[in-house]
Amino acid sequence: MIDHFGINCANWEESKAFYDTVLGALGYTRQMDYQVAIGYGTEGKPDFWIADMSAGDAAGPNREVHFAFQAADVDAVQAFYDAALGAGAESLHAPRLWPEYHPGYYGAFVRDPDGNNIEAVFHGAQPQG
Repeated sequence: MIDHFGINCANWEESKAFYDTVLGALGYTRQMDYQVAIGYGTEGKPDFWIADMSAGDAAGPNREVHFAFQAADVDAVQAFYDAALGAGAESLHAPRLWPEYHPGYYGAFVRDPDGNNIEAVFHGAQPQG
């Protein structure tokens, strides 16, 4: 439902490397790069933007936000989580089913370099057992 959204990043170089890594694990790449803002997505459409907090209009207070990226399956959620931890992210919740959200909701949560709560989610997971 969300067309696109963006966040400000305090450590621009660290954030670019982090998002290249974790979004790459989900199949997303840089679609546009304006040096002070980068849009990630697929097929030429940037859906998620990061901006250098110290650059012009992007400057301002940075607050934690939560956002979720769609994953193709539970393996992609795991790949995202592993990539995030490998890139230095703090684990908030390891990959698992979240039945309190809805049946089949499988997600993993990490904190990015700027303290944002990010998630990869697959909505069609089957319960084990």
